[in-house]
Amino acid sequence: MKKKLVISTGAGMSAESGISTFRDAGGLWENYNVMEVASHDGFVRNPALIHQFYNARRRDLLKAAPNAGHLGLVDLEKDYDVYIITQNVDDLHERAGSKNVLHLHGELMKVRALDDESKVYTLRPEAIETTPETVIDGHRVRPHIVFFQEAVPNIEPAIDLVQEADVFVVIGTSLNVYPAAGLLHYVRPGVPVYYIDPHPAAVPAGVTVISLPATAGVERLASILRGN
Repeated sequence: MKKKLVISTGAGMSAESGISTFRDAGGLWENYNVMEVASHDGFVRNPALIHQFYNARRRDLLKAAPNAGHLGLVDLEKDYDVYIITQNVDDLHERAGSKNVLHLHGELMKVRALDDESKVYTLRPEAIETTPETVIDGHRVRPHIVFFQEAVPNIEPAIDLVQEADVFVVIGTSLNVYPAAGLLHYVRPGVPVYYIDPHPAAVPAGVTVISLPATAGVERLASILRGN
């Protein structure tokens, strides 16, 4: 039986694919404050702005492609039972071919019903624009994104995965965004932990730090795991 390799990815995973982040932009995207375009209160105040903002993010995503880091994680499925927990809302892990991806903060190419959050719809690449007036199957919709001030529904399944890991890896995150940053604390004692980031944060003793961007870091990780 293959060992379970659980990987937690953040914005640095997709940075080399050209996906911009709030943090890299100093808390601003297109001159909008993060709390205006990515919070519950912001959505209540100005839903049209939120829809406009995420329409633009989808357009950017359609121009992007998975990078060598994403593809490297797929290649590790030959040797491990790989599960990815991602803070990213892009679909680059899926487009690369990863089989098991859990999104903590939602998915950019999906919307959900305002009156029934269990109804989630995947947007087609040729029809990615939404507005507050958009109706699907009789429901007005919003971006399928976990805004600031909202609960993270998938954190419990993520914790379960981390507790089952035989190897745990963190890639491309500052370890400042909670609750995702707290996943590191659920790793069982004795389980190998690797942290890939060109500007790594402080981590507990025993964590192997690979101070490289995601593409080079995943290549290095694969070499270590395969004993090369």
